[in-house]
Amino acid sequence: MRPESSATGPQPSSTVRRMKEYHPPLGDRSGLRLDFNENTFACSPRVLDALGRISRGDLTRYPEREPVERRVAQHLGLDPAQVLLTNGVDEAIHVLCQTYLDEGAEMLLPVPTYTMYEVYASGTPARIIRVPAETGFRFPLAALLAAITPATRLIAIANPNSPTGQVARREELLQIANAAPHAAVLVDEAYFHFHGETVLDCIGQPPNVIVARTFSKAYGLAGLRLGVLCAPQAQMQWMRRAISPYSVNSVALACLTAAIDDEDYVRWYTGEVLAARTVFEAALRRLGMLYVPSQANFVLVNVGPTHRDFVTAMRARNVLVRDRSSDPGCDGWVRITIGTQEQTQQGIAALEQSLAAIGWVPSAAAVSGGPSR
Repeated sequence: MRPESSATGPQPSSTVRRMKEYHPPLGDRSGLRLDFNENTFACSPRVLDALGRISRGDLTRYPEREPVERRVAQHLGLDPAQVLLTNGVDEAIHVLCQTYLDEGAEMLLPVPTYTMYEVYASGTPARIIRVPAETGFRFPLAALLAAITPATRLIAIANPNSPTGQVARREELLQIANAAPHAAVLVDEAYFHFHGETVLDCIGQPPNVIVARTFSKAYGLAGLRLGVLCAPQAQMQWMRRAISPYSVNSVALACLTAAIDDEDYVRWYTGEVLAARTVFEAALRRLGMLYVPSQANFVLVNVGPTHRDFVTAMRARNVLVRDRSSDPGCDGWVRITIGTQEQTQQGIAALEQSLAAIGWVPSAAAVSGGPSR
């Protein structure tokens, strides 16, 4: 290999230099993966059948997104002109930031929340306005409304929110949209299947509501990178201009129809997670742990100063969990994904053993029966 020249070489743009870095903690993820909020079991068996039908010749052609978008639109009860498939919701966020954020614009972001909103927004010249959650990580409606200005161009709301599992009520989301008619209001419903409430039926009225969904969670297609943006046609025309025409690959498109057609499988997996979440939260109460009641497929748990030791102890027992202590207001909090009921029993056993191993004791609030935030 030739040694690199000592010359400075080309310099990145000022936009790239100021972008927030994100380094997913991947590496060795063997064991029970309760760290990334993925489907912890498997995708529908129909997806494997669809993969088996892909021929060598199919892979020689550029992907055609439009026919599958028509099927997804039918599944969601929307017009195909209102639907845009993306390379995961990450690309959807990137497209929205490129579409709406320019010099002098502001993006409103309730925090803590999904990291990639800020990553992609930081790649634009816009100003990011962070709005802290209320006590107990409750949705900061009043503060968010007060932060709206004529410069507001994008408001990003994960609902349910990650890492907290908290939600904004439908009427609150519509109140925000009506208060900021000059801004795009993204409602990221990545965890919709575990919550059940949506504003998808509001696409077009009010005209600034945009909904994102993912096929990585309940559908179990995280490895294929599939998401969808739903927006009024008047707004969608600009998003289509900002996105690559071939960002969703042919293999993903071939599998997506099979996945959404198997509604029985999605209902089964969602039912498993909801039942397991109830069992897991009951175990947390029994152990005296503070947690945030969740409407998603994960629970945010307060471990306190021993959070790093706890994550290490869980890994030693082949269970991966996600330390969220670096998120705003989350010092000492760890997020734990909920899988099937059988997996959850395994997770609870590892939890009990790990707490004993690190000498963890319940906080004063837990011992006194204080609120689970």
